[in-house]
Amino acid sequence: MSTPEVPRGSRVRAYALTGGRTATGEGLDADALVSTPGYDSGVAAELLPEPRAIYERARRPVTLASLVTELGIPMGVLRVLVGDLATDGVLFVHPPDAAQRHDHGILQRVLDGLNRLSP
Repeated sequence: MSTPEVPRGSRVRAYALTGGRTATGEGLDADALVSTPGYDSGVAAELLPEPRAIYERARRPVTLASLVTELGIPMGVLRVLVGDLATDGVLFVHPPDAAQRHDHGILQRVLDGLNRLSP
């Protein structure tokens, strides 16, 4: 099975957008939620098209996975751009809800309920 050919222009554009960087300095998972804390059309006007699209789409909280799908920006490039926007203070990366992810009490209650359903 062969991998699809990526047009050379796409690779060059991604490199130009990120300056060749691949690390964001943050652990941005695909389910990370981002939003624009206070939308400013002046800020949007100063951004390149891809960061502007992220900034404008994040007027309402959105996941990185949704941005990849909606904007067609590769995840690696998106992570770098989101990291840059967050560093500049124009995009907010919501902390993961650690209490919900690791609440063993909820998991135990779900398991108990499932066990009660079993014959």
